[in-house]
This record gives sequence, structure tokens and C-alpha cells, in this order.
Amino acid sequence: METRLELGDLSIEVVLKDIKNIHLSVYPPDGRVRIAAPTRMKLDTIRAYAISKLGWIKRQQQKLRAQERETPREYLERESHFVWGERYLLSIEETDGAAGVELQKGRLLLHVRPGTDGARRETILEAWYRVQLKQAALPLIAKWELVLGVKARQFFVRRMKTRWGSCNARAGNIRLNTELAKKPRVCLEYVIVHELLHLLEPTHNARFVALLDRFMPQWQQYRDELNRFPVSHEEWRV
Repeated sequence: METRLELGDLSIEVVLKDIKNIHLSVYPPDGRVRIAAPTRMKLDTIRAYAISKLGWIKRQQQKLRAQERETPREYLERESHFVWGERYLLSIEETDGAAGVELQKGRLLLHVRPGTDGARRETILEAWYRVQLKQAALPLIAKWELVLGVKARQFFVRRMKTRWGSCNARAGNIRLNTELAKKPRVCLEYVIVHELLHLLEPTHNARFVALLDRFMPQWQQYRDELNRFPVSHEEWRV
């Protein structure tokens, strides 16, 4: 069941579900607020809880709204792009050979045929990011499957507009956003652990948080680092 609470100029999404404890989240990029609460909890109780957390909510929203954001990419010469948390300047090299991407000191060298437009340049670069992410993710998934005692049946890399990763616990599949190749590698590892843990606990309940605390005690630091780096102009959720 979903409803909303209106507290002055603050609108809060409320989801009632089969959980034991109440959970409050503030999501990037614009500070969307969501409360997950047990189905038995009265709306007045949830309202009182939200009011008690207003100061914390406002502080989190201010942090998120102050976060650096990327403007839409045009794939032009000397445009900045991120690879594994480092900023590189795009360098376009027209060639009659095969299209491709090279990572050099401070430069992201994009080889394209003469006359290649921005849309095609984006496609080539996105395919390169996808390969980088797959190569980095495979050993990390294998490592954490052993640590956690789980096994993902399949893993997919794809462009997602609103999430860094997802897990279908019933099917045993996880998905990773290609945008993670632009973030520090530790952020990728955090997302992998997060999604693999959903094979043990599908929801974000207290048990899930306890598992994160146990296996990756610094997970909140890594999550904050993920959110601290420049984000796309699209609307991301963690």
C-alpha cells in the first residue's frame, strides 16, 4: 500500500509493507523522501516519526542538492568524461580504421570515422564503458559469491536511468548500471555486494542492513562516495 504525507512544503512517499521496523530514505538527485513502514503502523504514528526526523531530512536534501552534476554530454573535443572516478578530456581522432576507445594519461581517445555524429560517438563510448564494467565486475562477483555463500545465476550490464543496480532474488539475477564504470571502483564493489546480499534478503529490512554491516562495515562510506561524485543529468536513485 502506498500513500503520501504532506508536511508543509515536504511531500513524503509512504509505503506500508510486511516489515518489522520503519525505514526512512532520502534519494538523489533532488532529495525525494520515502518511508517504508510496517503494515500495522498507523499513519499518525508515521507522521509523528517524520516530524521528529525533519531536521535530518532537510540536511540530507541540502547535501544532495549541492552535489555536482554533469551537463548532458555532447561528445565534443576536450569535453570532460569520468572513468573509474578520474576525469579525462575527450579527444576525437578521425580515422578510416575501426572505431574504438583508448585511455591515455588525462585523455579519453575516441577513434571514429570522418563525419561521425554525436549520437554515434555516444554509442561507441557506451559500448566501451560496458566492456570495462564487465571486465571489472566479473572477478568481484566471483569473490563476493564465495564470501557471502551465494551464486548469481546471471549478471547483466545495461544502461539504467534510475538505479545503480538491481537484483531479481527469485530468478537469481543481478543487473549493474554501465554508469558505474565512471565511478571509483570501490563504488562498483559496494553495489555488487549490495545486490548479491539481496539473494539472502530480498528487502531492505533490518536483517539486510545487519548483513551489510557484517560483510562490508564501511558500506555507508562507499555509498556516500558513490553519491558524492558528479552524477548524470538524469534522475538517479540508490
